[in-house]
Amino acid sequence: MSEISPIRGKTITGLVWSFIDLFASQGIQFIVLMILARLLAPEFFGLIGMVVVFIAISNSLIDSGLTQALIREKDTSPVDYSTVFFFNLFISVFLTIILYSIAPMISHFFGNEQLSMILRVLSFTLIINSLGIIQRVMLTKKINFKTQTKINLASTICAGIVASIFAFLGFGVWSLVAQTLTLQTMQTLLLWISNKWVPSLVFSMASFKRLFSFAYKLVISSLLDTAYNNVFSLLIGKLYSAGQLGFYTNANKLKDVITNSATSAIQRVTYPVLSSIQDDENHLQSAFRKIIRTTAFIMFPMMMGLIAIADTLIPILLGPAWTESIVFFQLLCLIGMIYPIHAINLNILQVKGRSDLFLKLEIIKKILITVLIVISLLFSLGILGLIGAAIISSYVSLLINAFYSAKEIDYSSRQQLKDMALFFLLASVMGISVYFLGTILALNLFFKLVIQILFGMLIYIALSWGLKNQEFKLVLEILVQLFKKTKKNIIKAHGA
Repeated sequence: MSEISPIRGKTITGLVWSFIDLFASQGIQFIVLMILARLLAPEFFGLIGMVVVFIAISNSLIDSGLTQALIREKDTSPVDYSTVFFFNLFISVFLTIILYSIAPMISHFFGNEQLSMILRVLSFTLIINSLGIIQRVMLTKKINFKTQTKINLASTICAGIVASIFAFLGFGVWSLVAQTLTLQTMQTLLLWISNKWVPSLVFSMASFKRLFSFAYKLVISSLLDTAYNNVFSLLIGKLYSAGQLGFYTNANKLKDVITNSATSAIQRVTYPVLSSIQDDENHLQSAFRKIIRTTAFIMFPMMMGLIAIADTLIPILLGPAWTESIVFFQLLCLIGMIYPIHAINLNILQVKGRSDLFLKLEIIKKILITVLIVISLLFSLGILGLIGAAIISSYVSLLINAFYSAKEIDYSSRQQLKDMALFFLLASVMGISVYFLGTILALNLFFKLVIQILFGMLIYIALSWGLKNQEFKLVLEILVQLFKKTKKNIIKAHGA
């Protein structure tokens, strides 16, 4: 275990706080989603889904990959921070003006007049978000996720309360708009309060060029990735109803509670750590392999379990009106299972400074998904066909990512797949067992769900324990540290 010191000590602490942050924030948003799903019709979620692609693409442009460049830099100067801050602010104002101007055209494209005002209001979140980017980068470079956890939890709770009140009072889709505005505003304000940094009135073209020489390829890659991640919402919103898009949107949100939280937690902690040991090939390879194995150990059973209990889970969480989203959710979980593995492989390319290869891979993968989407549309395979195209693309893309990351680090794609195969097998055994248990249990939905979850956990833990799995021991170590920190904080709070 000593060979993987980068994911011990400070890194394990970072992972613990990062997981607390993301899972707690997602958990609160999830509770709010449960409330809103019972107060709002599916088409309201669909309306937000129609405009979110434009906000997401704009945010990718604002970041411009410069945050990754700052995190990667070993010696970042105050001038670097100020330069990126003002560049992000300028781009955010410019894009807000653009979105505000073209909102009526987007509304006409979807055939819904409400979208124009919704997009115009949400466009101001671009400026709000840009103001807090550098503050977050500085905390991330310090691997200080404790502060970020507190900020995100406070912001998420406030946004959830505001959205719930608006929905209860009958504001419909504006409840979701209010939630987004409150979340972004609170996060930015708290970041400025917590991180005592103010930009200097300076913009260095030399600094910008140095950072952007690495970042610009990531910008294009991020734009491609963001656009294609949201293209399904665009197509479903245009070709089908807002209600159908609502079913898809919330199925995707449920999947993201686990997938995006885990991916962001792992990626934002491991990237600065891997960057710090980028010149130590043996250390880097050892840490990277352990991260891949541990991620597979955690993610595979989570997503397989969600697939197995979906029939029970969604009616409980969202209500019987949302049963149409069950099959969407199950299929999307197949993508979510390997999404963090994608991110970790791409991290290596960034750590090694191969933003050129990063961009090349994004272009190859986007050509692949484009071909699959066109085939789906030509054969009129419907929404399930579109999701099927995404599944095929995701698994082929994993092979591509693993193949090229292996060229940068002594860890072949074949070895990577072999390392993950055991966890996929264990998770599949667990998932199938849980699913068939659900088919024979004639109980209240809530009790049935509890039994399925406990049964699945018991099977997976027993199999991992029996095989003396090293990743099982590492996860236990992280959980023990989390327990100790929680206990210490409780004692400190009572002592105060």
